[in-house]
Amino acid sequence: MRTSHVQRVTVMLRTRARLTSPYTFLMDETTLPQRAWPHAMLREIFEQPEALRRTIDRYAGLAELRPEFLAATRELLQAPDMIVVASGSSRHAGLTGEIAIEDLAGMPVDVEYASEYSLRPATARRHATVLAISQSGETADTLAALRAAKQRGHRTIAITNVPESTMAREADVSLPTPAGRELAIPATKSFTAQLTVLHLLALAAGVHRGSMPQEELASRLRSLQELPGSISAQLPLWEQEIESIAPFYSSAKTLLFLGRGIHYPMAREGALKLKESSYLHAEGYPTGELRHGPNALVSPEVPLVVIATCEHSDEDSTRRYESTVALLEGMKKQGATVLAICNTGDTSIPQLSTHSIAVAPMPEHLLPIAEVVPLQLLAYFVAVRNGIDVDRPRNLSKAVLAE
Repeated sequence: MRTSHVQRVTVMLRTRARLTSPYTFLMDETTLPQRAWPHAMLREIFEQPEALRRTIDRYAGLAELRPEFLAATRELLQAPDMIVVASGSSRHAGLTGEIAIEDLAGMPVDVEYASEYSLRPATARRHATVLAISQSGETADTLAALRAAKQRGHRTIAITNVPESTMAREADVSLPTPAGRELAIPATKSFTAQLTVLHLLALAAGVHRGSMPQEELASRLRSLQELPGSISAQLPLWEQEIESIAPFYSSAKTLLFLGRGIHYPMAREGALKLKESSYLHAEGYPTGELRHGPNALVSPEVPLVVIATCEHSDEDSTRRYESTVALLEGMKKQGATVLAICNTGDTSIPQLSTHSIAVAPMPEHLLPIAEVVPLQLLAYFVAVRNGIDVDRPRNLSKAVLAE
């Protein structure tokens, strides 16, 4: 199936969720703990496993990608390269997608701030596919970037959480995230659903570009299918552990979030969540950049949040992990306060950290979807500790479709 600028393609919905409107999904009551939720943000963090299940089911079966998904994206993912335009958390999702698409499909990807892209002169990259990412599908900067891309002759894809949004309607191909309504302003389940669609898009690009053999595709899809259950099983312990340590970090002067490779965007996302939820200053950096200036800030009042997960069967992932261990050894000698996100069973990282949160081992390109959840919980519990209305942080707003 070919797409054109006058033909908009929306991948058809295949999901076990009960759809009662173009946007409102009803959760199966058995999928969530029977409890009173003090805030929408906490409930939506716990809704993520089911949101991920719906998202995976929409675009993939047990061992293959949906034919309609492959057909809709074939021409766009065979373009010479891709430009991603997004803002805020959606841009962090795009940065993760950049690495996944380049690693798994060999397709060059550049990620632009949407607010900058639409104001730049048209470039010669006429044949690039432009991917716009927005939770609401109405983000002004991202919509302007999408329209600028279309005016410049680019073919476009939109990833949004509102299937009938302006971006979804105007893009050549719409890939909705069936995460359901998200009432809290800080993005949680819509963000991990974006990460999941981008991972699936990377697999589709690999298929279209001949770099993803069927056996590898089936293996990666099996791992993806296991992810929602893995997160669901870990959530109660993450909640308990992070609630207990949140007071330790709630009075920090600032926090530095660190990650390498595909984990660096999650460091930036963790910092953004903390800023918008709790009003604490935080910044995300590539781990190796700590010694190039930011280390001057490190003190008892400026703790480090370090993502130190690893797929030990992946040589590149192991090399990044070993570099992070070496850095943490230096930070311990320096007396730094460290909260580390590591793998279950890791014995090295907890010894080098003040606190550590364990995430079950999984493939490198799926780890961001899991490891960001403890960072969401950290932002939530620090905000609650500091008396913030976490669902409605000051000076921020969110487009939500009316019921």
